[in-house]
Amino acid sequence: MEFRIAADELKKALYRAQGIVERKTTMPILANVLVTAHKAGVTVTAFDLEIGIVSEHPAEVVKPGAVTLSAKYVFDIVQNLPDAHVTLKKLANNYVEISSGSAHFKIVGTAPEEYPKLPREESAPLVQVTGNTLLEMIKKTQFAISTDETRYILNGVYFEPQQSGKVRMVATDGHRLSLIERELPGDFKLKGGVIIPRKGLLELKRLLDEAPDAECQLGFAENSALFKKTGLTMVMRLIDGQFPEYQRVIPKEGEKSVLVPKTRLLEGLKRIALLSADKSYAVRIGLVENQLLITANNPDLGEAKDALDIAYQGTAITIGFNARYLIDVLTVTDTDEVAFELGDEHSPGVLHAPGDRSFTAVVMPMRV
Repeated sequence: MEFRIAADELKKALYRAQGIVERKTTMPILANVLVTAHKAGVTVTAFDLEIGIVSEHPAEVVKPGAVTLSAKYVFDIVQNLPDAHVTLKKLANNYVEISSGSAHFKIVGTAPEEYPKLPREESAPLVQVTGNTLLEMIKKTQFAISTDETRYILNGVYFEPQQSGKVRMVATDGHRLSLIERELPGDFKLKGGVIIPRKGLLELKRLLDEAPDAECQLGFAENSALFKKTGLTMVMRLIDGQFPEYQRVIPKEGEKSVLVPKTRLLEGLKRIALLSADKSYAVRIGLVENQLLITANNPDLGEAKDALDIAYQGTAITIGFNARYLIDVLTVTDTDEVAFELGDEHSPGVLHAPGDRSFTAVVMPMRV
């Protein structure tokens, strides 16, 4: 195997692999990428047995062949090369010579036959999707995905096609929930919803971030998802299980609904949470006449209070919340104002855009 490739192209392929390759694993080969040179160019494959990416790149191929190389070390080398182009040449015993300008490296590789095969997904019907829309849906749900491995069903986002060409994505960790519904026309041929795992979703977000306007396709087979765009294929296993009945958690409409300036509320929460106790980010949200109050009390540090001017004429209430959960929602909210619906101290708070519940976040109350 021997080929010459632009350093930036190889760097892009290896960067895509960084989030997938397993550095601490009982299978050392999963820390490697499979580099394959053929007449059409070079492909770089990363696979951790759950998520796989095949990245295609133009190159001058002198001699076709394949080898696996350390994803991390070769990435570090390519980032620091002196020349705009790099040559990779396979030597005896799977050693690989990397040359660029005055720099030369000789790297240990392994036989390509040892690399695990990606699952074939020809059966997945692909739907043309808008990258920007899919990216927005991921950004507005990823923060609510559970990281508790014992509740593996919640370790991903529920992807559920609706009627009239819409798709709903839902994430919850039991303390909060985020739901977004957007137009993604096309028939995914799904009988119900599927659960996309957290790691796969974040890798998909990285790929969409590269070029949000690029045409892309998404499809689902029995237990895996397939994503494609020009020069790139990604496959990931789905979480097997039944997502909880999330509709039960979403209140129809809070007893008290107020419109709050988003930026002002976000800044106030960040300030007051500095004095919340024991890293619990616990704050009190209070409604009094024409004001929303944010307060925190820490026996070791003291207390803090901020008041926002709003239009409110109802009875006074105070409810405890995790400020970080509210901050996460407000950070991804696009509107200047946010509708904040509250019930009593035992009822969840609901945030959404004024007059639009297509992106809705639910935050459970906490004792403060």
